[in-house]
Amino acid sequence: MPPATPAPVEIGDLAALKALAQPRRQRMLEQLTLHGPATSATLARALGLNTGSTSYHLRELARYGFVEETDGKPPDARGAAPSGHRERWWRAVPGDRRFPPRSHQSPEMRQVMDELNHHAYAADLDLFERLQRDAADADPWGDAFPYSRGTIRLTLPELREFFEEYLALLNRYQRPEAETPPGARTVLTRLFAHPTPAHHDQSPVNRAHNRRETGPS
Repeated sequence: MPPATPAPVEIGDLAALKALAQPRRQRMLEQLTLHGPATSATLARALGLNTGSTSYHLRELARYGFVEETDGKPPDARGAAPSGHRERWWRAVPGDRRFPPRSHQSPEMRQVMDELNHHAYAADLDLFERLQRDAADADPWGDAFPYSRGTIRLTLPELREFFEEYLALLNRYQRPEAETPPGARTVLTRLFAHPTPAHHDQSPVNRAHNRRETGPS
């Protein structure tokens, strides 16, 4: 049977949003998502931080359910922990997490969300540009940078339906490691959509046409 689709969970707690908005924690979550479980020491080396800092941030992320300890280290991890010391391995907790609609956010929550989004969007763009730039010519995955820029006319209910259909498409490809075909790699997906200014839609040209731009890289 296909894996159950996770139920959406809205993060409405201001303290949890503040914990998530911290830039170093966002970088750590990205590292765990991309590369799998890690210890505070391996995260510190990968991100240029000190182990005490990563340990603190991991505990804060775990407090709100964004990361959790995992049993044992990954199969490709090598080396043993010092005698008498148990290594703590952490993983990002998967799930369908959502933020409250902006109209339901308090002024303080909006400020936190603006900071969170600012860092997240900048990190996504930096990673996209860096990986695309560094892709080897002989690597077939060097062409794996599809993008799409489109314009569609929707009512607000249709936009919500469009978003749910997008999430359903992503969930179709969610599968356990044992069912993942050989040669598969983690692919990061991002959807960024926003309405035009209200006055912009008054133009007959803007009302008449849908538009789409796509490219392989």
